[in-house]
Amino acid sequence: MKAKAIRIHKYGGPEVLQFEDVEVAEPGEGEARIRHTAIGLNFIDTYHRSGLYPMELPTGLGSEAAGVVDAVGPGVTGVKPGDRVVYTGRPADAYSEYRNFPAWQLVPIPDNVTDEQAAAVLLKGLTAWYLLKRTYKVQPGDPILLYAAAGGVGSLASQWAKDLGAVVIGVVSTDAKAELAKANGCDHVIMADNPDIAGAVRKLTDGKGVAAVYDSVGKDTFMTSLDALRPHGVMATFGNATGPVDPVAPAELAKRGSLYLIRPVLFDYIATREDLVAAAGELFEVVGRGAVTISINQRYALKDAAQAHRDLEARKTTGSTILLPT
Repeated sequence: MKAKAIRIHKYGGPEVLQFEDVEVAEPGEGEARIRHTAIGLNFIDTYHRSGLYPMELPTGLGSEAAGVVDAVGPGVTGVKPGDRVVYTGRPADAYSEYRNFPAWQLVPIPDNVTDEQAAAVLLKGLTAWYLLKRTYKVQPGDPILLYAAAGGVGSLASQWAKDLGAVVIGVVSTDAKAELAKANGCDHVIMADNPDIAGAVRKLTDGKGVAAVYDSVGKDTFMTSLDALRPHGVMATFGNATGPVDPVAPAELAKRGSLYLIRPVLFDYIATREDLVAAAGELFEVVGRGAVTISINQRYALKDAAQAHRDLEARKTTGSTILLPT
């Protein structure tokens, strides 16, 4: 069957995104065909587009979407046509009207969650989940530092961390985003242009530093983040908004108080059906009881994905952004 999808034939800026006709095959063994109703936009999509995280070209983009099961292939028993599902995973091809995807990775959408909410929250919400519940398990009273606190992951992580009892220090780029971060649970906000973020953190923690830093910025903030940690603190570098982190000597961790450094990846935490369903269950539990709310602040037509990428990279977006196939 024919469908519309975004494709890239070379790496580059948003201009390389092409809205094209593609052929969608019948689902194969263990696959389901999904008719997308809402597609999540995530910063990792820009890394795939630029070639920072290379893929085989030509390729689609997008690692998250919600929709309805349209057909299933041989051997599929967990889902059936008509089921509402959401997924995150590879290969990147969520920027499309239809696609085939491994059925074991499809998560049923709870009745109290809309397709748009599911597409907006799964990847970012599971990222917040592994950061706060696995990479460094936040304990009540822990001070933590969270970059891009008004962004997609940041707005969810701020709320969830607050629900866990953390003292949340957020870093944002504008006054408007500072207000949003506070509304999402940040106890303190530091502006991204502050020349001494680490010093500001220490003033807020009686000179001790934070238990963990969740840094999605990358190259420009890495050493500052290390300086903001307390002894034995955890540095989780999980994004590269300003480029990949330069090589670092282990001695830099030693001289700051025997720090821990991790570069986590979501899919290592949800590599099995059991882990995926359990993680999604934890996410939908906090969403269901209102501890974490989903703010879809931007919607774009799928054909306008290039503009969505421009706005995302220019930090014009807040909360979650979705693409709509129709």
